[in-house]
Amino acid sequence: MASVAKPTVATMLGVHNILGQGTCESYLLFRGETQLANGFRTFLYFLGLAYCFIGLSAITARFFRSMENVVKHTHEVVVIDPYTGAETIRHGKVWNFTIADISLLAFGTSFPQISLATIDAIRNLGNLYAGGLGPGTLVGSAAFDLFPIHAVCVVVPRAGELKKIADIGVWLVELFWSFWAYIWLYIILEVWTPNVITLWEALLTVLQYGLLLTHAYAQDKRWPYLSLPLEKGERPEEWVPAEAASHEHDSSVGNNYSEILQAVEDEDRKVVDIFSIHSSNETGLVYQKVPGFDDAAEPSNKILPEETALEDSDVLALWRQQFVDALMLESRESRKLNNIYLRLARISWQLLLAPWRLLFAFLPPYNIAHGWVSFISSLIFISGIAYIVTKLTDLISCVTGINPYVIAFTALASGTSWPDLVASKIAAERQTTADSAIANITCSNSVNIYVGIGVPWLIDTAYNFIAYREPLRIENAAGLSYSLLVFFSTSVGCIVVLVFRRLTLGAELGGPKLWAWVTSVYFMLLWIIFVVLSSLRVSGVI
Repeated sequence: MASVAKPTVATMLGVHNILGQGTCESYLLFRGETQLANGFRTFLYFLGLAYCFIGLSAITARFFRSMENVVKHTHEVVVIDPYTGAETIRHGKVWNFTIADISLLAFGTSFPQISLATIDAIRNLGNLYAGGLGPGTLVGSAAFDLFPIHAVCVVVPRAGELKKIADIGVWLVELFWSFWAYIWLYIILEVWTPNVITLWEALLTVLQYGLLLTHAYAQDKRWPYLSLPLEKGERPEEWVPAEAASHEHDSSVGNNYSEILQAVEDEDRKVVDIFSIHSSNETGLVYQKVPGFDDAAEPSNKILPEETALEDSDVLALWRQQFVDALMLESRESRKLNNIYLRLARISWQLLLAPWRLLFAFLPPYNIAHGWVSFISSLIFISGIAYIVTKLTDLISCVTGINPYVIAFTALASGTSWPDLVASKIAAERQTTADSAIANITCSNSVNIYVGIGVPWLIDTAYNFIAYREPLRIENAAGLSYSLLVFFSTSVGCIVVLVFRRLTLGAELGGPKLWAWVTSVYFMLLWIIFVVLSSLRVSGVI
């Protein structure tokens, strides 16, 4: 029979007192770390945590590049002319836009949190109490997604520019399932089976993700009885208007070095994809044509353009070029800069990224097998980084005595949600509607619960049921439930403002700069309220 003694930070990690008064016997690489001063150890571990977050951003960019190749996969459709009987073979996209948003886009941006929670659950096998890092990170990530990301997106459009949700019906369905996810979590924690999670509760949590996909698809296709009777707005075929189709690659220091921050343009079609596919080398930037997500999601009546030179290249040559790009510290464009300080800043940034770039160069090129090989390989690398993040978080909690939930609500949630922030920001900048920017937020929150918490709990509850015939107990369930209530209350305040902006300004994002900034500050205040109240509660202060 497994021990049911409630674990604490001290018993799990060997901490005896708060920072400066005790010794943490755990270490990351060398036993000699325990001889260092607690303050210096904390600084080093936080530094390592920040560097891991940089790595997560870089590998997530590669993940998106492979995901785009998966999404743009097509199948042949035979069209028969009703008058002549002639057969025409055209290519339609395999992926539906709404399903791609909820599955690949939301799952991809949330995978750092999901992998972290899953690793935490696997480490916790055999313990009747669930770990705290996973649920705390995912709830904190949901708050970061809803408040700071909305705060950024609302001020991204140019002054006076308005961007609204085109398909309000799909957004309402996604919003309902996002809210229901946290209501459901509170029910199973406090009402149905207080402080414990059973195997059936965990299984139902995971299965509801399938219901979300089905309901959203039904709404997108306007199935009778299963969809809201709301008119479906049409998204422009060209997501970026002609006057906004030019993009300067040297507009900021970080643009050349963050693969996820650049948009790729096709001058003929003036379509900008929110995640760039490019490589920088001595001959300049090499671009690959990628249809916009809207094109990639719906069947197309157009014959696809012929494959690009990049896709036709030898795989080994592409793989070799990845290593060349990884070791390049200065591009041709950077050498043209007259400002020596700016050049040094760019070289320093590239030098900082070099270890990650070299490591990720081992990933197969993303054009193999429609991107699936690179897609799966990226997930493996993300899981490896997430494992290091969990070890560093344990050590920070051990050395400082800070409650793991507090670290999860703040540092972990913010760091692992960075891909969500970048994805939504780019969507708000480059697309003519607010659908993907806001859908990424609401869908990521749903994925956080149904998959990010559901799957780890399913792993632990299944093991405990088979091994001990016992449910999974939740450490500090009261604190987690309190955080859910605070999140639900503040999220209502966020959605009310978005609805108010839709009714008064006609759009959720943009508008007069003053009101956009007022809205942004309001969203940030909601996030601060959530973080402060949740941290005080789980720490036992309130």
